[in-house]
Amino acid sequence: MRSKDYGDDVLAGDWRRPRKGRIPEVPAERGLVVEDPDSGFCGAVVGCDKYGVTLEDRFGERRVFPLAKAGFLLDGEPVTLVRPQRAPQSGRPVRSASGSIAVGGLRARVARESRIYVEGLHDAELVEKIWGHDLRVEGVVVEYLEGVDDLPAVVEEFAPGPGRRLGVLVDHLVPGSKESRIAARVTSPYVLVTGHPFVDIWQGVKPSVLGLAAWPDVPRGVPWKEGVLEAIGWPVDVGAAWRRIHDSVRSFRDLEPELLGRVEEIIDFVTAPEPPA
Repeated sequence: MRSKDYGDDVLAGDWRRPRKGRIPEVPAERGLVVEDPDSGFCGAVVGCDKYGVTLEDRFGERRVFPLAKAGFLLDGEPVTLVRPQRAPQSGRPVRSASGSIAVGGLRARVARESRIYVEGLHDAELVEKIWGHDLRVEGVVVEYLEGVDDLPAVVEEFAPGPGRRLGVLVDHLVPGSKESRIAARVTSPYVLVTGHPFVDIWQGVKPSVLGLAAWPDVPRGVPWKEGVLEAIGWPVDVGAAWRRIHDSVRSFRDLEPELLGRVEEIIDFVTAPEPPA
């Protein structure tokens, strides 16, 4: 996981020297995503004291780095992280990236048996970025399927039931699509299969966030991601393009309503209390 497309070699040249003047100092606010280029570890700030800053990557792994260390990368630029100053209490609640009220001093609860499945790695990373705080509060794990062709078998293997719910987010879930026919084969009341109309999760990001007027149409028979990159004039490097898209998303406001609503629906479903027997 990288926080920006830095070119062929992020460590090439004297990356520690700022382009203009001294390396800027940035408060290590919770949720700030930075990278330690020495180790390649990239994660969000989850803690900071006078001795060090703790980063957590998308897999939940945490590492502590010296606070005074220069050369963290933020959006491709070297910065020095400093301990954030405590702002006076304003009475206004802090919001997470999803818009929910953030839980201070959060410690992730033991994971529920219920799960959320998404189609691919990019889907999982985007859900984690926006709803990661909420999911840790609720103890819900997100996993990716690498497609939904085998969804009925996956659901059967999961063995849903009371207290063990499954929510599945499907790409391109529109009437008549292959995905809609597969979803219709799943009938368990403990499984919610829903989805958005976009061909790929990339389209769930508002194009304006990337400086685009709209996501381009890709002719049938052309791989969608590669066709998009050619149409908008970006290098045809899917990994680098995804990092650029991922890093441009800051909060739920950067996503399309059709995606937001479906993810919220799934989270509500898998965390709903079971009715009394």
